[in-house]
Amino acid sequence: MESAFLFYLKLGLDHIADIHAYDHIVFIIALCAIYSLSQWRQVAVLVTAFTIGHSITLALAALNVIQVPGALIEFLIPVTIFITSIYNIVRKPSSQLNSRITLNYFMALFFGLIHGMGFSSYFRSLMGQEESVVKPLFAFNLGIETGQLMIVGVILLLSFVFLQWLRVDKKDWTLVISGATAGIAFILMLETFEALIGN
Repeated sequence: MESAFLFYLKLGLDHIADIHAYDHIVFIIALCAIYSLSQWRQVAVLVTAFTIGHSITLALAALNVIQVPGALIEFLIPVTIFITSIYNIVRKPSSQLNSRITLNYFMALFFGLIHGMGFSSYFRSLMGQEESVVKPLFAFNLGIETGQLMIVGVILLLSFVFLQWLRVDKKDWTLVISGATAGIAFILMLETFEALIGN
C-alpha cells in the first residue's frame, strides 16, 4: 500500500505538471528566461527563493492562518508572470551584478508568496480528515519543488541548444521567451480579471 508521504509527493508533482495549472509552469519559464545553462547555480538559488516564498503561504493558508479570495489569487498569479516577463525585456546590463541578482531573488521570493496561496486551495481539498498537516504539507511541497526543478532543467537545456549550438543571440532568446510568457500572462490577466469583478 502506498504511503501517505508518497501519495502527497506524487500529488504535488502531478499538480505542477498539470496542463490545467500551466500558469505556474509559465512563471518558471519566465523566471529562467534570462539565464543560460552555465548559470545553473544562480537559477537553483532563484528557484529556492521562489520555493521558500510559496512554502510559507502554502503552509499558512493550509492551516487557515491566512485566507485570501481565490479569484484575487488567480488574477495575481498571471500578474507575477507579466511583471517578470516585462522585467526580463526592459532590464539593462548592469555593472552592479550583485544588486541585480539580489533584486531577482527578492522578486522570486515575493512572487512565491502569491503562488503559494494558489497551491493552497488545491492542497486543502486533498487534506480531508488528515490529523496532521505537517507531513502531507512537506511531501506535497517537495513534489512541487521536484516538478519545478524538472521544468528548469528542460528550459536550461533548451537555452543551451539555442544559444550554443544554433548560435541564437542571448538577447533575442530572452525577448522571444519573455514576449511569449508576457502574452500568455496578459490573456490570463484578462480572463481572471473578468472572474474577479464578477464575484
